[in-house]
Amino acid sequence: MTMSQMVTNPSTPPPTVSSVLVIGSGPIVIGQAAEFDYAGAQACRSLREEGIRTVLVNSNPATIMTDEGIADAVYIEPLTPDVIRRVIQRERPDGLLATLGGQTGLNLAVQVHRLGILDQYGVRLLGTPLAAIEQAEDRSLFKQMLEGLGEPVVPSVIATTVQQAVDFASVVPLPLVIRPAYTLGGTGGGIAHTMDDLRRIAGGGIAASPIGQVLIERSLLGWKELEYEVMRDGAGTCITICNMENIDPMGVHTGDSIVVAPSQTLTDREYQMLRSSALRIISALGIEGGCNVQYALDPASMDYAVIEVNPRVSRSSALASKATGYPIARISAKIAVGRRLADLRNPITGKTTAAFEPALDYVVAKIPRWPFDKFGRADRTIGTQMKATGEAMAIDRSFEAAIQKAVRSLETPAEDLAWEQPSWTEADLDDLIRRPNDQRLWAIMAALRRGWTTDRIHALSAIDHWFLSRFECLVGMERELAASPLTPTALWEAKRSGFSDQQIATLTGQAESQVRKIRHRLGMLPVYKTVDTCAAEFAAETPYFYSTYEEEDEATPLLGQRALVIGSGPIRIGQGIEFDYCSVQAATALREAGVAAIMVNSNPETVSTDFDASDRLYFEPLDLESVSEILIHEGVGGTPPAAITQVGGQTAINLAGPLDEMGFAILGTPLDAIDLAEDRFRFEAFLRGLGIPQPPGAAVTSLHDAQAIAERIGYPVLVRPSYVLGGRAMEVVHGPDHLERYIRNASTMTPDRPVLVDKYLLGREFEVDAICDGEDVLIPGVMEHIERAGVHSGDSFAVYPELNLYPAEVETVVDYTTRIALGLGVRGLCNIQFVVQSGRISVLEVNPRSSRTVPFLSKATGVPMVQLATNVAMGRSLKEQGYPGGLWPRQPLVAVKAPVFSMAKLRGVEVHLGPEMKSTGEVMGIDRSFEPAFFKALMSSGLALPARGALLISLADEDKADGLQMLGQLIRMGYALFATEGTAAFIERNGMPVQTVTKRIGRGSPDVLDVILQGTVHGVINTPGPADKEVLDGLQIRRAAVERGIPCITSIDTARAMVTAMSGATSVYTVQPVTAYRESGFGY
Repeated sequence: MTMSQMVTNPSTPPPTVSSVLVIGSGPIVIGQAAEFDYAGAQACRSLREEGIRTVLVNSNPATIMTDEGIADAVYIEPLTPDVIRRVIQRERPDGLLATLGGQTGLNLAVQVHRLGILDQYGVRLLGTPLAAIEQAEDRSLFKQMLEGLGEPVVPSVIATTVQQAVDFASVVPLPLVIRPAYTLGGTGGGIAHTMDDLRRIAGGGIAASPIGQVLIERSLLGWKELEYEVMRDGAGTCITICNMENIDPMGVHTGDSIVVAPSQTLTDREYQMLRSSALRIISALGIEGGCNVQYALDPASMDYAVIEVNPRVSRSSALASKATGYPIARISAKIAVGRRLADLRNPITGKTTAAFEPALDYVVAKIPRWPFDKFGRADRTIGTQMKATGEAMAIDRSFEAAIQKAVRSLETPAEDLAWEQPSWTEADLDDLIRRPNDQRLWAIMAALRRGWTTDRIHALSAIDHWFLSRFECLVGMERELAASPLTPTALWEAKRSGFSDQQIATLTGQAESQVRKIRHRLGMLPVYKTVDTCAAEFAAETPYFYSTYEEEDEATPLLGQRALVIGSGPIRIGQGIEFDYCSVQAATALREAGVAAIMVNSNPETVSTDFDASDRLYFEPLDLESVSEILIHEGVGGTPPAAITQVGGQTAINLAGPLDEMGFAILGTPLDAIDLAEDRFRFEAFLRGLGIPQPPGAAVTSLHDAQAIAERIGYPVLVRPSYVLGGRAMEVVHGPDHLERYIRNASTMTPDRPVLVDKYLLGREFEVDAICDGEDVLIPGVMEHIERAGVHSGDSFAVYPELNLYPAEVETVVDYTTRIALGLGVRGLCNIQFVVQSGRISVLEVNPRSSRTVPFLSKATGVPMVQLATNVAMGRSLKEQGYPGGLWPRQPLVAVKAPVFSMAKLRGVEVHLGPEMKSTGEVMGIDRSFEPAFFKALMSSGLALPARGALLISLADEDKADGLQMLGQLIRMGYALFATEGTAAFIERNGMPVQTVTKRIGRGSPDVLDVILQGTVHGVINTPGPADKEVLDGLQIRRAAVERGIPCITSIDTARAMVTAMSGATSVYTVQPVTAYRESGFGY
């Protein structure tokens, strides 16, 4: 179904605006992820259906919403009041829509309104009125509104100083909850169990709040937490889209909670009580569009309290949309321009109106995807400040099946609910169940296996008895499967409860393939049900399906030419929204080529799981069982569709081999080419045969071999596991002791999963993305990294076009890329990373798939890379598509990709950059020259130093000489410098003013923490040296800066480029649509 089928009643008055500015949400950070790409893309399409010209501003290039076809004018620019003013001045929109850009968009809209920019240019704020936004976001106004409605309010106080928070603790006893105003993902908040906690969290929360305000409230730990997603139009019509229940009780941010929809433990009276409250609140606020209301409910009474209202589309809105099929963002956009719910058709059914409340005949489970597999030292406790980077969702007919499928969708070492740490003791389980953390669910299952009662677990966790009883049933089924022969009845019941073939095989002592054969011999295949918003009361017109084990199937296999696009699963560090962008682009290219696009993914936040992003959507785990069953199902009566695995990141690539072994066709690059690029021995021989250099090294499977290789090639060496994404567990090792620690502690080696040990080359790093059709290789551009080799490419600033390669070096890069892609047999996308040291170019890595730089490079060059690659995979050459081989003409612009980090949310995590990726997102700065483009990237990423003030400098010995010119520039720019002993002595020797601070904390005044925590300095440049001691010495400096919310730069290369850019570009930069930069001439 197309979106044009969301028709409006002819009697509805036309929209009151002809041009609308939509503000995006910026980069992916913890607390604000891909849900706003989904919402913004929906909104722009929805407005264009109404004949409204749309103008979009966002800084994130890795999104579908910043594609040129989504809005009439797309600006990839910093989200600042000045940029919004200049866009308004150029485009002259009638209205501004800010409720689809998350907290970032909402805060920016409030800023530009208060600055008078909207009034100056006659721009109306559309949708929810500003007064309602302020009433919901300002903790004091919100409390007054609730009291006026007679809604129960948690005892609380508004604090703008730490002392006010301390005073409140003498009235309401600890623990207390701290909630900052106008922040996302609970940033700066927490639960204070001690007075020291209260002072620390309140101080941090006041600093994090744009208005310096926190709500200190009585803790309701142990109460149930529930959410209602509601919608209201300008005529006052209100509906409930969905209610959701957190399995974790109060005390855990909803983004870090396991969530189920619809609620499972409420009585009808409780459900209706909270529903009525939510509708009263949305009406009182005057919300126009979607809104999320969060509640606490006392399990021992009918008492409840309103916790929070989000007067905008939120993370929960995306979950509710995907859970019900109701397109919240799309409807919200239409309401914002004056449409009414009763006049809009629901595009899922094509028959009911948008005022028809969804009904569910299935259960949805959402589980957060935490980054603790990347950050072993992080505090794994979860609370009111969100830590998850993404989430996975699953749908089935029962809670047990949905939760098991959701766990399988996480793609972590805990592959299913059977996982547990062998070392867990009774005391460990007690702690893991009592203290909210990412392993709590698995600890509950382990405790039940050891005979713990649900009463004991409830007493520790306050998780509702109903959920615990369902987990107990799963443990009971595990025992039955392990104790008895696998009968057809037992197999059927296990599959209906969500057990995977692998789980059943482990429990029954068989191979997974044996269980699959038994199941297929019995004809025991999943059927696929429709997500239809109406519990099958009306026939659905949208092809949105989930699997279950029942009798009736609702997904008739598609006919004609078709292909399955395997998505990238939950967002995590190393595999982010960039791969969802590639998946959506691949589906679009298939459809434009007349090939039906079938999408499979498990991420509710993304555009790829929008019901109309493909011809058919399967919401399923991205494991071999689920994907192969979809292929079998779509092949009934014919040939199964071929699978596209090169656009879904490592998740999809890892499925290519197993699917090929099962006999399914893989489109694009042959499996052997993928294996050749990953197999160290084969790849070395391949490059040797081509005469292309790479750093010396080898794959090893023992400590003895690793030590021998390191001694032969010389330290430092780069060590990493094979077949991983995002540089996971990659380190630069400087000596034998460090190497031994790495091999013993950080890696598991097997003959088929060796550890790679390479010579570490400290040179300039470059990378290319290319498309190969077997005859020609198109290279859209060469990107240069600001940081020297050793910093993961995902954490590096990347610049297009390359600025520091000689023409002969560019020719060598193009030659190597062409020969490698053709030699591998690539059919589609390929990413290659190079290092240049002493004039010698070596290949660091080859990935025969899409990469995280594909969206950035596509938007900088205008080359539709994924579309070309998908068509190549379908058999069309580059020439047939109108594109020659070789290097694409250089564009008259400079584009800078900057990493964005979420370190403030992850206590204890090391901040300094290295070969293991740490960033959660990216932004793009684009202009006519390097300095303004880089400065815009800094503004967008939050890394720009303040225009004036004081800086703390602590440089490694090997960086001091490289930093001398930069230090002089900083002083000429008017900064006051504070420096640690060694750096201060170096600055003084070079005749520059500096104040010395000791890095020996507590042994002098001021020390490094004093100047950070007291607000003396406004930025930190701290580059750790190679020795472990120096890294640890600086850790407290870097953590204090991050938690204080001031820029902290850990690479001398980044710092030098930053200072150069800021000295020349702080006031002069261009603001214009992204397409205009590719045209010669002057900007605006």
